[in-house]
Amino acid sequence: MIPNITRGSRMAGLMVYLASTDADKTKNAHSDPHLVAGDAAIMAWYDDGVLDHADSLAIAKHLDQPRKAYGIEIRQKDFRWDQATRRRVENGYKQADVWHCSLSLRAEEGALTDQQWGDIANDFVDAMGFTEASGKAQCRWAAINHGTSENGNHHIHIAVSLVREDGTKASTHGDYKRAQKTCRELEVKYGLEQLSTVHANRGYERAEKATAIREEREMHRASAARKVRASAGASVSEAEFVRRARDTGLLVRPRFAKNTTDVIVGYSVAERPTPGERPIWFGGGSLASDLTLGQLRQQWTDTPQEATEAAAEWNAAARNKRKVSRTGPENATPPAQAWVEYTRNATALANRLRTIPRDDHATWAKAARDVSGAFAAWSCRLEPTPGPLAATAAELSRTAQLRAPRQHGKPVALPSIAGTAMLFMAASSKSKTAAQTALMVQLINTAFAVYEMHAQSGRTREAQRIRSVVENRLAPFTATMPKAVPVGAERQPAAEAAVPRSVDIARRGMAPIRPGSVVPATPAPATPAKTYQPSRRDSASGLDR
Repeated sequence: MIPNITRGSRMAGLMVYLASTDADKTKNAHSDPHLVAGDAAIMAWYDDGVLDHADSLAIAKHLDQPRKAYGIEIRQKDFRWDQATRRRVENGYKQADVWHCSLSLRAEEGALTDQQWGDIANDFVDAMGFTEASGKAQCRWAAINHGTSENGNHHIHIAVSLVREDGTKASTHGDYKRAQKTCRELEVKYGLEQLSTVHANRGYERAEKATAIREEREMHRASAARKVRASAGASVSEAEFVRRARDTGLLVRPRFAKNTTDVIVGYSVAERPTPGERPIWFGGGSLASDLTLGQLRQQWTDTPQEATEAAAEWNAAARNKRKVSRTGPENATPPAQAWVEYTRNATALANRLRTIPRDDHATWAKAARDVSGAFAAWSCRLEPTPGPLAATAAELSRTAQLRAPRQHGKPVALPSIAGTAMLFMAASSKSKTAAQTALMVQLINTAFAVYEMHAQSGRTREAQRIRSVVENRLAPFTATMPKAVPVGAERQPAAEAAVPRSVDIARRGMAPIRPGSVVPATPAPATPAKTYQPSRRDSASGLDR
């Protein structure tokens, strides 16, 4: 269940919107708007009948009565976007006595009854401190159900007046975190699908998706995130990252510290627009929580010389000038032996993950980030339009994004596959090789380890998503690859493609059958996740089979 909180000052406007069935005046088609819960007076006056315009105004008048009676003003800081500094700046204060929150289910969860929504709404406002359960005078409130959204999400809206019955102001300090915590508790209480408390992904605006569908293309946010992830994974320095990002076709601009042109504190990217259109910019943090400049810098060394080189590349990108360096690693051709070395590293990584506790979220996020970057890099190189590689990269990137990274410490040392993305970026886009197959097999094994970690941790939704992309997208792609050869062996004549055992397992929808790896019905904390390990017999004919 997902909460979405907004603040405003026009209770009548909000209630009229929630009760409206005019498709021209609402973002989603509303149907059968009716109350499912509210304060005692509201529920005494109204039943579950359909609300009309007059009803919505009467409810708004009731909710707003304490504020008007006591003449109380509730204000919050207002912000505006400053184009010159490209950041939000304070813009005085605005009226904010109306607290509005929607509670939404995933489309796959179906719909709840009015009784269920009513119970959830009452528990939610109690937990948020808006009722007498807080030990204070209650706030007036109402919860309205007006049908399913255009995306299939069943949801309700809760409107609260922040002026209590005795004229005091209700506190909203920490309401975003408290709402998330409350939703996790209500999911357990009412048997709803439990969303992850560990991972969090960036959303998108409704208009972005609508525009992409209308123009029959991928959302710019998704394509930019994949290109940034691929460029970061393939780079050994910040300057190289800037050059690689520009090579993918992205427009790149830095965000400088105040009054400087050499101290970069952030960045934004945009897909190159068609002539006559303006670019749509996305900050690194709005693409993914692990793609902020601060997060990316953790994988690069920091020296005065590299900082100077990076600043030069950032400035060139900001002015749309040519790249400063034309002899960087991105222009070199890696030796053939590099494929063998990184295949061994990927194999070692899959082995190492067997010993990592399932609750070591920082380490699992690091592993998922590296593997996601490799798939993203190969997608950028091989797929003219987003395909199975892009889908796999996007799915694994979800595990790479922690809700609160600072709470999880630092990841333990793992075998490095950072150069894997570099190899795929440098690979030919016209052919597939046995070396690529060998490396991809091990990357799939690592991705499958992430799947098992989620499954054994009780995060069914995340596990199912990874299994689905491997089973439905990646397995057919693997069948088109040349047959893999053992690490370090000479290339053999192409034969029928071998499907990795991890892919075969995903097809059957079960964990690998071996002692000690059965997914427990009740996850035990801090138990190392079990991952598939190819036996000598398995690896004789091609790494994994």
